[in-house]
Amino acid sequence: MIFWLVSSAAASFLFGQLFKYAQRRGCNAPVVVSTNYLVLGALLLVYYLVTDGFEPSLPVFKIGIATGIAFILSLLVMTRALEIADVAGVLTAFRLSILLPIGASVFIWSNPITRVQIAGIGMAAAALFLMTRGRSSTAGPSAAGISGNRALLLLSAIFTLQGIGHICINWVHHHGLDPQRMQVLMVVAFTSGGLGSLVVLARRIPVRRKDLYMGTAIGIYNLGALGTMLTALSIVPATVFWSIQGCAVVMLDNFAAQFVWRETLSRPAVVGAALGALAMLLVL
Repeated sequence: MIFWLVSSAAASFLFGQLFKYAQRRGCNAPVVVSTNYLVLGALLLVYYLVTDGFEPSLPVFKIGIATGIAFILSLLVMTRALEIADVAGVLTAFRLSILLPIGASVFIWSNPITRVQIAGIGMAAAALFLMTRGRSSTAGPSAAGISGNRALLLLSAIFTLQGIGHICINWVHHHGLDPQRMQVLMVVAFTSGGLGSLVVLARRIPVRRKDLYMGTAIGIYNLGALGTMLTALSIVPATVFWSIQGCAVVMLDNFAAQFVWRETLSRPAVVGAALGALAMLLVL
């Protein structure tokens, strides 16, 4: 269990760092995101064509399409929000969305949970808030116009969409599709990539060579990252997985910001990291 928790957290962390690198290079996020999913789907499609191992079924398409829609909407809304809203608020809403799959696991799928784990999950939420609020970033030039009810609506959308995406990922295991999880992932990838491409065309976003190269590299990597996550969720209880993953990834993000990207790590972020470490021990 520990191996898959560590592997999934490390893979998710590196996935985020790749997107940060793409942002630093000035890549268009919608193009990179869409290319990433199309490449991921194409790799799996070639594999299944060669091995003749694809077994189409209604649950595979149902869960795959629902997850794909949630994934692409979440990423597109978040990348847009990072341009126009307070970055710390956006990151907080994005990371705290793990509360939705945890709640769904307990109340919908009746996953067992102890009082100590409940305390750990509460501490994890507080740690995530501190670590993301502690990241001092500046929003885009139009961020001043996003406040009050508009900002609340935007952050609520990020929280809800990302949480729904996580719930859909849990759905794979609880629907008995663990043996077909990579087939579900292929449907997810083509759904997200197709919808993302439509957004790129509708918004007339220029498709540059460096965006395609970066999206291709991330797509190849993401195949392993999402495959690792699905495998971990087939073994680890969702209440444990999302709490550990959420804290571990944000802790690694903050350390990378400090030592790789040369960003200042504030006192709230340091306190949040220490609280997150304790929370992970309680959840385990």
